[in-house]
Amino acid sequence: MPAMMEQLAWDLEADIVVLGCGAAGSATAIEGHDRGAEVVMLEKMSARHAGGNTRVSGGIWFDNVDPARAEVYLQSLCGRFKLPQPVIRAWARETARNSEWLEGLGAKIGRHANYTPEYPELDGSDCYGGYVGIGGQIGNALLFDFLQSAIRQRGIEILYETPGQELITDPESGRVIGVSATRNGKPFRVRARRGVVLATGGFENNRDMVRDYLGLANSPVWGSPAGTGDGHRMALKIGADLWHMDNMMAIVGVGTPDFPSAFATLGLVGEKGYVFVGLDGSRFVDENVQIRHGHALIHGRYELYPLQQAHVIFDERTRRAGPLVPQPEYMPVGWNLLVENYVWSDDNQTEIDKGWIVKSDTLSGLAAKLRIPGDRLEKTVALYNRYCAVGEDEQFGRAPATLIPLLKPPFYGFTSSPILAWSNGGPRRNENSQVLNAFGETIAGLYAAGTVSSTYSWCKDGGFHIADALAFGRIAGQHAAHPSP
Repeated sequence: MPAMMEQLAWDLEADIVVLGCGAAGSATAIEGHDRGAEVVMLEKMSARHAGGNTRVSGGIWFDNVDPARAEVYLQSLCGRFKLPQPVIRAWARETARNSEWLEGLGAKIGRHANYTPEYPELDGSDCYGGYVGIGGQIGNALLFDFLQSAIRQRGIEILYETPGQELITDPESGRVIGVSATRNGKPFRVRARRGVVLATGGFENNRDMVRDYLGLANSPVWGSPAGTGDGHRMALKIGADLWHMDNMMAIVGVGTPDFPSAFATLGLVGEKGYVFVGLDGSRFVDENVQIRHGHALIHGRYELYPLQQAHVIFDERTRRAGPLVPQPEYMPVGWNLLVENYVWSDDNQTEIDKGWIVKSDTLSGLAAKLRIPGDRLEKTVALYNRYCAVGEDEQFGRAPATLIPLLKPPFYGFTSSPILAWSNGGPRRNENSQVLNAFGETIAGLYAAGTVSSTYSWCKDGGFHIADALAFGRIAGQHAAHPSP
């Protein structure tokens, strides 16, 4: 052991040190423990707020019914942004084992509704068997709670409110040998005898990184406020390479001054009339375009969507047609619902009274409140209403069944920035979840799993993020428990 290592004062030691206790971190810890390693987990947040986006997501994963075809599907989804074949092969193999692994831990797995692939025309989509989850249910932190119970059963220690700050490396070999963290306001060093696993989530709450890598400014976040790019910065400091940092999932939604996270307006479906207009008051897209977990088919190709700030405009009929934000009986997901315990009102009136949604008796008055110039909004809505009357959207081809006019005042609007659900990119890793440097070499002792280093270079289907986190978390735990070159 080098002299430098001997001189370090360690506050705690374990075989594997896992940063983060979402799906990826939990899968790593459980698998590493069950393979004979001593594991400790460092979690940035308090116990009440821990778990990253896993805690507030749907918590479901896709049923991979054919690993060979899944390889083809992932290649198709990557499009021009190809992945290494060994990574694709590991992903296809291990995502097909997620349900069996969870059942082996004692979980009761069931199918959730009858979901089909979001990209049915792509080769390999026949591998997609729909959504599965704990008890066949979505949301309500069911997956997170189950994984936490499995961790407690194993006696794996989680140190909450202990954020990792820096990776400690052997000065001679460069191997990662531990983590420098903060605990109770003081430095806290944890030695990792076999490996450190980054499962720290994305960087969607880091405004500088969001601006530089995603090209967005002042975008509220839908999920956990914990994803500030901590793992990214720690890995970069010791020479890690990065991959697909420009990929993400964004959604249309309402940001408020009352909560750190925003609301996803998934309630803008069904028989509801609304338009999206740019900052100049003009329409720019088919508002009803299918959003496939961050992408939409626009002008014949899959593009990241939404990407620009827009005003969402609707009328009294739509206001009364139901909540813009799903309530728990429909979709129990989201930080504000599950952590802040805020339930959106049935008729949206409470949120209007709070000022989250702007109201005016006239379109011109609404335009003035939203700072839309001139009479542009009136002309835009008039043209849209004309399309509704004839049953054809000549501008953007919106489906005739969704062309519901905006005729009944008052009129309402809110500005979507858009809302960031999660980022995708991070430290480049291989099929063993080992982090790579800029020369494609493994950084010994360092692993990454989950949205800190998501597999997806471009398009992704429903349930893919949880599936990826579980799969590569397990891989990281397996490899770190018995490291090999």
